Amino acid sequence: MGKNKSRIFFVTDVHGSDRCFRKFVNAAKFYKAQHIILGGDITGKAMIPIIDHGDGTWQADYLGDAKVFKNEIEIDEFTKMLGDSGIYWLRLSKQEYEDMQGNKKKIDDEFNLAMKNSLLRWLKLASERLKEVDATCYISIGNDDDLIVDDVLQGETYPKVVFCEEKKVMIDGHEMISFGTSNRTPWNSPREADEPELKEKLEKLSAELEHPENSIYSVHVPPINSGLDTCPKIDANFKPVISGGHPVMISAGSTSVRECIEKYKPLVGLHGHIHESRGIYKLGRTVCINPGSEYGQGILRGAIVDLEDNKLSDYLLVSG
Repeated sequence: MGKNKSRIFFVTDVHGSDRCFRKFVNAAKFYKAQHIILGGDITGKAMIPIIDHGDGTWQADYLGDAKVFKNEIEIDEFTKMLGDSGIYWLRLSKQEYEDMQGNKKKIDDEFNLAMKNSLLRWLKLASERLKEVDATCYISIGNDDDLIVDDVLQGETYPKVVFCEEKKVMIDGHEMISFGTSNRTPWNSPREADEPELKEKLEKLSAELEHPENSIYSVHVPPINSGLDTCPKIDANFKPVISGGHPVMISAGSTSVRECIEKYKPLVGLHGHIHESRGIYKLGRTVCINPGSEYGQGILRGAIVDLEDNKLSDYLLVSG
């Protein structure tokens, strides 16, 4: 890139997938990006116990099937597959497994430990790889990320990695604000708020921008009615609502995000949250992008964004 140009590679919603994170870090070199941004929902949602039978075999329940392992090679292959899919795992004796049943605190503690260890591995990998190519990684969170994520990311210092949730940072002369809390969802995820609270927080962040017209909004939730926020309507039992044989689709984005983008008119909005709504939407002068997510299949959906002085010179959705 030229003297006054910079390239961003943006991804979101990797949900604990080791494979997607490795691809994300390697993308700095592959796409010649000086800045890579991980825009929220970075942690996994599930953990699978692998239980020692005491006779030299181990067993795990995966997608309703009982998987039996006879040696460490088979266990290693299974745990790698789980990690690449964004699933944490825990090896236990039969007694440890039985003692954990019904003990929510113990289960939560083990899940949080697995999540923490995964994040620490990622931070170390990013720091090592990005030093080689002189690129910087910016990480924020999403509505599905537990509050422990902040403790891990704030408590560790790694070269080339910046935790920027609810902060303003500079990217080659462009101010960027990052915000991961969502409007209300049926899932009651860890970071949700009503629209008035979202509006207040976004306004406070946006007010820090000295040149909003030259800024980047890394905001996890897309603006409402943008086509980047289209998803199936869910009933009280978390089942898709069907009408005429087809799922009923709704716009699940945020009115507050839309109003703030319309008011402050940033150069680009980087969004996620709705995995199936990959696309690009022009809201006034602002180019809003949701690269989508297929983390469960190990496919990394991303966006390349080229900035030049006070303009957005190019942008492209990519996958690999």
